[in-house]
Amino acid sequence: MVINPTYLAQRTRSSLSWSDAKSRVIRSYRDWLRASPEIQTMYSLNMPVSAIRTKIRQEFERHRFVAQLKTVDVLLMNSHQEFQETLNFWKQLTHVLKYFRAEEDPKARLPKDFMQGFIEGRN
Repeated sequence: MVINPTYLAQRTRSSLSWSDAKSRVIRSYRDWLRASPEIQTMYSLNMPVSAIRTKIRQEFERHRFVAQLKTVDVLLMNSHQEFQETLNFWKQLTHVLKYFRAEEDPKARLPKDFMQGFIEGRN
């Protein structure tokens, strides 16, 4: 397998307006959705592609109400960096599975309040 570090590389740039940022976010989201079957086969994930796409949707929805254009640009840069590292197979399986940890490991969920965490013996 030939390693090409410039595969999927992009120049970092700032969005010109909110409409430009919106189109860049949609493009990034579509790239992730289209690559999800490939991610499943590359990392031999034991989950359906629909679960991967649902998690991608949740990650994008988490930042839906960001109100600063520069913050959106940073998030887009981080998203593309993760995308490039994932598709170039620069990540290990544990790096990919950390996004699905709450669904797979019930102990990874945080307690609802302080007392519940105290009783369970968690910090």
